[in-house]
Amino acid sequence: MARSEARVRTDRPARYGKQLAAHMGRKIRADWSEEAGRGELAFRGGTATLVAEPGALLLAVEGAAEELPGLEDVVGRHLVRFGTRDELVVEWHRDNGEPGLVHRNEEEPADGQ
Repeated sequence: MARSEARVRTDRPARYGKQLAAHMGRKIRADWSEEAGRGELAFRGGTATLVAEPGALLLAVEGAAEELPGLEDVVGRHLVRFGTRDELVVEWHRDNGEPGLVHRNEEEPADGQ
């Protein structure tokens, strides 16, 4: 199994972990433990683990190598969308040394600003 990890700096890691698990739980099996500050997402092509630590939400996705980009994309894209106000950045690092995806809010300012 291939693995990719990201460390997302935030002052509210548990809040974002819980929000991501709740949102994804509408379509897949998703769990979040408030006590442990930890959650898991079960996708068709792999799994994701969410761990809240002081100052960061740790993300890890595992699956077949060809599934990693899709897993990185769905987890990173949703998390960045939830964290637009906090300007979250998700930069994935794959265990085989290949660069992973990078997610950040890149919306352009509206005209007239």
